[in-house]
Amino acid sequence: MIPADLPPQRAAVLAFLRRELAAGRAPSLAEIAAAFGFASRNAAQKHVQALLADGLLEQLPGRKRGLRLPGGDADLLPLPVLGRVAAGPPIGADIGLDQQFWLDRRLFALRPDYLLRVQGDSMIDDGILDGDLVGVQRTPEARDGQTVVARVDGELTIKRLQRGPRCIHLLPRNRAHAPIEVRPGQDFAIEGVYCGLVRPA
Repeated sequence: MIPADLPPQRAAVLAFLRRELAAGRAPSLAEIAAAFGFASRNAAQKHVQALLADGLLEQLPGRKRGLRLPGGDADLLPLPVLGRVAAGPPIGADIGLDQQFWLDRRLFALRPDYLLRVQGDSMIDDGILDGDLVGVQRTPEARDGQTVVARVDGELTIKRLQRGPRCIHLLPRNRAHAPIEVRPGQDFAIEGVYCGLVRPA
């Protein structure tokens, strides 16, 4: 329930934030200002600060998009989107995308540290589709057969890992795509292991 004594515009801001946060999105001040036609972020900030002071919102310290609902579910994880990953030939990652989602940790087999947006169709037989957000747990180690995010010659790809006697194979899950062979001495690193995915509506 929205308190009856809130000014109409502040009540509208609160309703907007509740909808966005419940959907796993934490809007920035610029996004709040744009949604309500405010001339600057300052007006949005005044509403947010008043809602925080009234205990109708909570703020996680040190986070740019740290707004959450009071008594927020302990099972929700704030996960930043850190760029794109290729399900196909490797592509460069555009690290620094200003987006964050609050997602139920039960969506993931492992606890992810961040999300990457999939570009391409080389993993469709594993149910990983173009446009999906994949959760990634940071680790330089992985077992054979695990789906990993790997850096090859400075670019990122998501594939199944297979270590061979002479080289490492990064296997697609779509017969239309060829495996990637990583030779000794080639620039290669495992950035993390796949934890699960979210398919944006």
